[in-house]
Amino acid sequence: MRATSLFFLYLFICLALAALLTGPLMQTGWIDYEAQRVMGRLAQVFILLGLWPLLLALRLNTRTALGFAYPATQFRRTVWQGWVIGVAILLALALTLLALGIRVPDPTPPGWAALASRALQALIGGMLIGLLEEAFFRGALYSAIRRDNGVRSAVLWSAGLYAVLHFMKPGELPPGMALDAAGLWYMFSHVFIDLFQWQHLDSMVALFMVGVFLALVRERSGHIGWCIGLHAGWVPVIQVTRQLTDGDPNAPLAFLAGHYDGTIGWLAAAWIGLLAALYWWWTGRRTSAR
Repeated sequence: MRATSLFFLYLFICLALAALLTGPLMQTGWIDYEAQRVMGRLAQVFILLGLWPLLLALRLNTRTALGFAYPATQFRRTVWQGWVIGVAILLALALTLLALGIRVPDPTPPGWAALASRALQALIGGMLIGLLEEAFFRGALYSAIRRDNGVRSAVLWSAGLYAVLHFMKPGELPPGMALDAAGLWYMFSHVFIDLFQWQHLDSMVALFMVGVFLALVRERSGHIGWCIGLHAGWVPVIQVTRQLTDGDPNAPLAFLAGHYDGTIGWLAAAWIGLLAALYWWWTGRRTSAR
């Protein structure tokens, strides 16, 4: 998969540059954060700075390739409609987790002011995450793979890379390990080593199904408006759910919730997978009828 390999190589280079610069930046004393967080943020900065030159090189710098080739007014409408649907989808999942006792109400929830502030941050953050991630995964990456290998490969590979990248994070330095070449190598190598932890499997499968669902929406609609809205709607529901409830590890069905955020696990994988199948079947029937 040439397109997938190129995107992965690009991300690898950004991570490597971040690893090289983390040590000198931390030694200045200007930043008072954990080293792994600094490395992660630097990688994100490099990804954003180099993304447009990458798109130019791959001839993906068009509105069509990025998924924005749709009338502006209708595009905005689909974003907000997608947001409402996204909230409903994740709200159904959160309520099911509560009903099954997998998550329980927090005995000391935050006050209304703190909750409203957190919800507003999640709303804004969800929109930004939805815009950036969908333009990358269901926009440029999906278009590149579809152009070279067709729809099936585009759906599966874009979803796979989307799921994997959620777990590619620099490792935390063990107590006593210095931030020298060995320490930087430790953080960098654990970006890939931690991918193979079994505790991530349920959340990774769920995120893969999320990627499949969004890719199918992108394929049928021809743009990423719905994808941005769906993605943006999921974020605040997850954040507010974590504020108001706690996971119960002793619940009989606790294994259905993932370790990633206490929400995205086997149950989410089944729910989103069902929605993806129903969406593809329903839109296929409508297309055939027309």
